[in-house]
Amino acid sequence: LSVSTVRNILRKWKTTGSVQVKARSGRPRKISDRQKRRMVRTVRVNPQTSTKDLQHHLAADGVTVHRSTIRRTLHKEMLYARVMQRKPFLRPQHKQSRLRYAQAHLDKPASFWNKVLWTDETKIELFGHNKGRYAWRKKNTAFQEKHLLPTVKYGGGSIMLWGCVASAGTGNLVKVEGRMDSTQYQQILETNVQESVTKLKLRRGWIFQQDNDPKHCSKSTKAFMQRNKYNVLEWPSQSPDLNIIENLWCELKRAVHARKPSNLNELEMFCKEEWSKIPSTTIQTLIGTYRKRLEAVISAKGGSTKY
Repeated sequence: LSVSTVRNILRKWKTTGSVQVKARSGRPRKISDRQKRRMVRTVRVNPQTSTKDLQHHLAADGVTVHRSTIRRTLHKEMLYARVMQRKPFLRPQHKQSRLRYAQAHLDKPASFWNKVLWTDETKIELFGHNKGRYAWRKKNTAFQEKHLLPTVKYGGGSIMLWGCVASAGTGNLVKVEGRMDSTQYQQILETNVQESVTKLKLRRGWIFQQDNDPKHCSKSTKAFMQRNKYNVLEWPSQSPDLNIIENLWCELKRAVHARKPSNLNELEMFCKEEWSKIPSTTIQTLIGTYRKRLEAVISAKGGSTKY
């Protein structure tokens, strides 16, 4: 310490009997309470308002502040900028049908859901699961080859898959050749549904679930299902959050891309191998918590949920 610092400490002790630093008022805030309330009201009415927009609003009042100051002010009001969740667009009629479905099936027993054969299609890209990867690196090394994430146009190619599951485990997983239409969809059902039902030991009275894709609801597909006596589960449109197989697609894609397939043939082979490895306990857990999904839909009055 310098001599003057020691001298000041001794002087303070002699005059006040203490060496503690007294509280100081600090620099006055640039943003007044009224302006803060207006900022909070603005972002609550329009959550997509940027800090730059708020900065311009304050500048119009003669207040010049950095955007970090605006962020800190909003953080004190428990408002944080977060990535918006992507969900299907829901019209009023979609919400009504989702709400009716949830209310009609809320009290269904576990035995009902154990009879359901869940089905869906998904597209999986060869190099499509590379988003959001991180690398530890030093400053100014961003463009070293080991720190780069190579990209390929259109994900390097992709395949479309159709799959089905039930409480006993995973059923067949097949590749869709070209663009699926009603005819090909019916061929897939004819070849794989009954085989999967037998494999999964679904008893008489099993229920077939599908979404409302046009090829699923065409006249020829409905006639095919009537001929084969399918008991089709009523399904609301725009409701992927109510299909448990959507969770399994995420697990499948994560496991497949961890194996780094180099071509589309390997991609298909890895998909089928990883699909067969999904334990039945995972599916049973999803079915066992299905009531929570229905409750979430009811709480949201037919709106989007976290599932």
